[in-house]
Amino acid sequence: MIAFQGENGAYSQEAIFETFGVETPTLACPSFDAIFRAVETGQAELGMLPIENSTAGAINQSYDLLLDHDLKIAREVIFRVRHALLANAGTTLADIRRVYSHPQALAQCERFIAEHHWEPVVAYDTAGAAKQLAASPEKNAAAIASETAARLYGLHILARDIQDLPNNLTRFFVIAQNEPPRAEKSKTSIVFATRHVPGALYNCLGEFASRGINLTKIESRPDRRVPWHYVFYLDFEGHWSDPPCRDALVNLLSKSSFLKVLGSYPAG
Repeated sequence: MIAFQGENGAYSQEAIFETFGVETPTLACPSFDAIFRAVETGQAELGMLPIENSTAGAINQSYDLLLDHDLKIAREVIFRVRHALLANAGTTLADIRRVYSHPQALAQCERFIAEHHWEPVVAYDTAGAAKQLAASPEKNAAAIASETAARLYGLHILARDIQDLPNNLTRFFVIAQNEPPRAEKSKTSIVFATRHVPGALYNCLGEFASRGINLTKIESRPDRRVPWHYVFYLDFEGHWSDPPCRDALVNLLSKSSFLKVLGSYPAG
């Protein structure tokens, strides 16, 4: 069982099916926090957590939850988001006057919507927009959601790949209670805080640069315990137990005020 946030038909669920197979049992959760609780309590074995989008950027709540909980990152998944235009049977493109979807999906399809002079209407969720449209049919309305949502709710697909940018990718972390087996190509994610002195971050990052370790991402978030202090989320190539990575982490521990390894996992 793999937990995800949203209604059935959400892109997170579609990412599960693409990664693990369409017969994979899934658990719809109302929030990101509920994903963590489902995995911690054993209600689900894994959780599919979106961490960033190639056009919209980082998902801050996901980063905060990784710090707050003690689950491990077991895998990285890169999923291509393909928005589809869905409508009830009998509705044509010429009939449509308004389009329902999550604000992010509406923004990612802004050009397509504007070209057709449709009114964008905000919904709480992409799959939720499809579910609502199927439950309360409107002749002049459509929803932007996944093709999985169309199949689940009996809607027709009027157009595929309507997103403005072709490379609309979402990066997911698969979270679990235990560390995954070591992979041939690994990445590691950590979070740390620096001391409040000049050059602190420079010195911390130097532990990786001096050992030729490639950093693939750095993201800062406010430290919610101390106003105007920050924590840094860092991804780098390699497994934490590789000698250069291990040495870098040991030295980083002595130079930082806090360090947590979120996991070493197969790279997407």
